[in-house]
Amino acid sequence: MPLGDSAFIIQVGDSISEENHSNVMGLKRMIEASGQRGIIEVVPAYCDLVVHYDPSVIQYVELLQLLKSCEAGMEFNHQPDGEIVEIPVRYGGEMAMDLEELAIEKGMSPQEICEIHSGQQYRVYMIGFMPGFAYLGGLDQRLHAERLKTPRIRIPAGSVGIAGSQTGIYPLDSPGGWRIIGRTPVRLFDPVFGEPFLLKAGDIIKFRAISGAEFTEIQRAGDE
Repeated sequence: MPLGDSAFIIQVGDSISEENHSNVMGLKRMIEASGQRGIIEVVPAYCDLVVHYDPSVIQYVELLQLLKSCEAGMEFNHQPDGEIVEIPVRYGGEMAMDLEELAIEKGMSPQEICEIHSGQQYRVYMIGFMPGFAYLGGLDQRLHAERLKTPRIRIPAGSVGIAGSQTGIYPLDSPGGWRIIGRTPVRLFDPVFGEPFLLKAGDIIKFRAISGAEFTEIQRAGDE
């Protein structure tokens, strides 16, 4: 479907799932591999992707035919690729503003919440909301939780939160309503680097619980 006068949106499903993500990423690779001049960027989301193009280089009808050709030639439901990225997290204390309340709500101890959260891998389904904010799928159903009724004015960069069936990490200080259970000293977004984003759609995230001392050590190393 056209999205304004210089983009297409292609929908491959209507739900958040590993299958739809796999199809989105597969189609993204097909379009990028075509090498078509005039395609500016291909941006994946949960179950669709947006193709931005320069209409002075490639015309609407020509690009539409290319996209349909890519879709027709694509092998759906293949195993998605992605790098495994370990994210150290300091759970609890002042860095986990909602951990105690969430534990009471779930009838668990804070330690159980942390063990469940760090005990599995997560797929980066999309980057959005702000530069480098990774929406992660695969959260254990026992940890699903509603957003805060009143969002906070400021969430510190690196905060790890839960919202609905997802978990995510705030790359920058910002307002937010996710339930915060910890913080990472790792920078997810740094504009001074050639590749400013640590994570990208398709990556697999593994959280690792760390102590306060290790948090400080990693943070200092990143500042040097």
